[in-house]
Amino acid sequence: MLYYPNPAEGLDILAVNSAIEEAFAEHGRGKVQMPPKVYIAFDHGDFRTMPAYIPSLNIGGVKIVNVHPGNPAAGLPTVMALTVILSPQTGLPEAILNATALTDLRTGAAGAIAAKYLSARKSVVLGMVGSGRQAQAQLGALSLELSITEIRVWSRAEKNARIFCERHAGYECRSMSLEQVADCDLLVTTTPSRKPLVRGDWIRDGTHINAIGADAPGKQELDPAVLSRATVFVDDLAQAVHSGEVNVPISRGLYSADRIAGTLGEVVLGRKGRTNEREITIFDSTGLAIQDLAIAVIAMQHGNSIQLMFP
Repeated sequence: MLYYPNPAEGLDILAVNSAIEEAFAEHGRGKVQMPPKVYIAFDHGDFRTMPAYIPSLNIGGVKIVNVHPGNPAAGLPTVMALTVILSPQTGLPEAILNATALTDLRTGAAGAIAAKYLSARKSVVLGMVGSGRQAQAQLGALSLELSITEIRVWSRAEKNARIFCERHAGYECRSMSLEQVADCDLLVTTTPSRKPLVRGDWIRDGTHINAIGADAPGKQELDPAVLSRATVFVDDLAQAVHSGEVNVPISRGLYSADRIAGTLGEVVLGRKGRTNEREITIFDSTGLAIQDLAIAVIAMQHGNSIQLMFP
C-alpha cells in the first residue's frame, strides 16, 4: 500500500478540471455508485465519510474529511482529509492520499465546470464572497475556463480581502461591500455561514452563482429569495437536499426540492442548462466522493509515494 503525502503538488489544474467534468458526466449517465455522505457531529465541527466507485476508471474508495471552522485560530486548516483507495477486484487497500489540498482543487474544479456551462458570459466580472483557501481554488480553476476582467472580494475581515487581492495582483481586484460584490456576472460564495449573506434584490439578471460554502445541514449563504428567482442545479440531488444551499429553505418550507432543475452531470451532458441570457442560474455544490476519486487517479500518476506495510 502506498501513502501519498503531498499529491496535489504540481498537478495540472486544467487536467483536474477535465477529470472532474468527466466524473460529473458519468454521474449524469448513472454509471457511478455513490451513497450520500455520512455526517458525525462534534461540538466544534464535524467529519464526513464519502464512499464511491467509478467503474470507467476502475477505482473505488472512501474519503474521510472534517470541517472545523474554528481551526485557523489554532493554526490548523478548517478542512483536512484522507482518501483510501481500494482494489475493486479484491478490496485490498492500495493507497492512502493526503486529500486536504486535493479537496480544495476538486471543489474548485467543480465550480469552474459549472461556470463553463452555466455562465451567460465567457468574459466576466467575478464576485467573491469569502477569501480563504476555497476562494483561491475557485479562482485558479475558473481562470482556465473563463476570462476574468475584474475581481470584487468581500470577507468578514476586510484585511483578508485585501490580502487576497495582493496575492492576485495580476487582476484588477478590490475589497468591496457585500452588495457591491454581488453586482457581478459570476458570484462565488465560499463561507461557512449559517445566515444568508447575499440578498435577493442584489442579484442582477443573467448572473450565475456558484454556491460552495453550504455543505452541511443548517448552512446557507443565499437569501431564499435568490433561489426563488433562479434556476438551480445541484451536484447530487440527495446530498443537496440534505446539506446544500437549498437545505435550510427546504426545511423551512421556503423552497421545494421539485423546483431543482437538474444536476451538473445533466448540464455537462447537454440534457439541462441555461435557457436564456437573462436567467439567473445557481450551482449548489456539496462536494461528491466521485470528485475525490477522479482527482486521486491523476494525483497517483504523478505524486511521490511511501510504501506502507499492509496487510
